[in-house]
Amino acid sequence: MPLINQKGFTLIEIIVGIITLSIAFSVLITLIYPLANQSAEQVHQIRAAELAQSTINEILGKAFDQNSDMSGGYFRCGEDQNVDGDINGDELCSSTLGSDGIETRATYNDVDDYNNVNTIEDSAGNELDYIGFSINISVVYDGNYDGVDDGNSNNPIAKLITVNVSTPQNFTFVFAVYKANF
Repeated sequence: MPLINQKGFTLIEIIVGIITLSIAFSVLITLIYPLANQSAEQVHQIRAAELAQSTINEILGKAFDQNSDMSGGYFRCGEDQNVDGDINGDELCSSTLGSDGIETRATYNDVDDYNNVNTIEDSAGNELDYIGFSINISVVYDGNYDGVDDGNSNNPIAKLITVNVSTPQNFTFVFAVYKANF
């Protein structure tokens, strides 16, 4: 009987091919996986910046202090509004930073109401969809603009508002702005 020339792969050739493919795929996966993670980081960074900017815009739209003129800043706290030579009562700036009594996010009316806020909400107090993100807002008196709390509520010049936003990958972004008493 004549020998028929059979064509195909031997078992050893198939095993060598499988091993070669697995090595090639492992190299590709190690190169591609970090790229996918990096693209998610960029999206989270953009979302963090948007959250911080919208929060800062909301805060800067409020009055400087509880005792400031809420309708446009004609009177500043710390000034003699009734021109009697004394600064007292409602002319004084508020001595405490933070929410005044039972205020909620929807009723915040001055910048220091946001001190120590760490919930991600809109201006009406509705929770926003930022899963895995965290925010922390601090407001301090900083009249000499050095980034350090002056603790001076008697005649404050400016308040430093700092918004820290952390992404799900634990990157923290710090945004800061001043609100001046004028």
